[in-house]
Amino acid sequence: MSFEEHSVRPRQKKKRTGRAIILSVLALVVIAGLVAGGYAWNLGRTFNDNSTKITNAFPAEETRPEVKEESKDAVNVLLLGTDTRAVRSDDAQEDEFATLPGGGRSDTMMLVHIPSDRKNVFVTSIMRDTWLDIPGVGTAKINRAFASGGVPKAVETLEGLFGIRINHVASIDFEGFKGLTNAVGGVTVDNPIAFSPVHVKGYFFPEGVQTLDGDEALAFVRERKAFTGPGGSDYRRVKNQQLFVKALIGQILSKETLTSPTKIQSVVEEIAPYVAVDESLDAGKIASLASSMISIRSSAMEFFTLPNNGPGRSADGQSIVVPDMDTIAKFGEALQNDTVDEFVASTDLSQ
Repeated sequence: MSFEEHSVRPRQKKKRTGRAIILSVLALVVIAGLVAGGYAWNLGRTFNDNSTKITNAFPAEETRPEVKEESKDAVNVLLLGTDTRAVRSDDAQEDEFATLPGGGRSDTMMLVHIPSDRKNVFVTSIMRDTWLDIPGVGTAKINRAFASGGVPKAVETLEGLFGIRINHVASIDFEGFKGLTNAVGGVTVDNPIAFSPVHVKGYFFPEGVQTLDGDEALAFVRERKAFTGPGGSDYRRVKNQQLFVKALIGQILSKETLTSPTKIQSVVEEIAPYVAVDESLDAGKIASLASSMISIRSSAMEFFTLPNNGPGRSADGQSIVVPDMDTIAKFGEALQNDTVDEFVASTDLSQ
C-alpha cells in the first residue's frame, strides 16, 4: 500500500519535533570521551562493561540496499531515545515512551550521518508519527515498525526509505542525559525568556545567563505548556532545546573537559548504563571513529527534521505527520552519494 493511496488533509501549522534533538548529543558524547588519547583503553573497558547490547539489530541481508562507492566510508547511526520513568497521560501522548529494542515504541528517532571526510555531523530527527511504507505491514506511522518487528523492522523501513545502510544502532535513556549534564559540572545557557515550568513544579528559569544541573536541565528542555504566543508552545520548547544542546556539546568538546581525566571518566561512567548499542559498536569501533573525528566541534553539527508537510489525517482517521516525499527522495540521494552537505546548503529545512 503506497502513501498516495491514503487521503490526507494537511493542516496549515507545521509541527517540529519534540525532544528528539536533545538525545543526539548523547550518541556522540562517548566519542568525545574516547578521543582523549591515553585514557581510551580504560574508558573503553568502562563503556563495554556497563553498556548493553542490542542483539539482532539488523534485518535479513537480502532485504538491505547495496552501498554506493561514493558513500562506502560514511557512517550512519540510528539513534533511539526512551524514558523509563515516563507515564502516559491523556493530554500528553508525546510522553508515552517505549520498551526497546524488542518492540513497543520509541519516543525519539534520529539518523546521525557522518560523511566520509569527517568534517561534519548531520542529525535528522524523524517524527514518530511520520506516515511511511513499512515492509510487511503497509503504510503506517514509523512507530508501528517497532510494534511489528522491533529494531530490525525500523532499520529495514529507514534503509528502504533512504536507499542506504544503517551501520549502527544506539538506544539511550533520558536518565543518561541528566547524568551527563551533572558529569560536565552543569551547563551554562543564556535563557531568552523567563518561565516557570508547568509540567514540573518547583523550578523558575529567569531571563539571562544561568548554569543548569541535571534535574534543572530536564525541566528546561521538556517544558512547553508555559509558553504562548506566535509559534506556539512547541516552537519555544524546540528553541530552548537547541539552545541547551549547543551549549552542552560545546562544553563536552571544550579543552577543559577533554583534558580532564576525571571529567571524561565521569562522563563515560554516567552515560554507559543508559546506553544500548548493536553488537558491532564496541569501544574499539567508537575509538576508531573518534580518531577520525577529532577536529569536529559543535559548529560543524547540523540538526534538522525529516522534511514533512505538517500534520494531517490518514484515511482511517489517525493523526499523522505527512512526509514530503519529494524532498526526502533528494535527501536519500544525497546520503547515497555522500553529498548531504550540498543537500543541506540548497534545501530549506527550517520547519
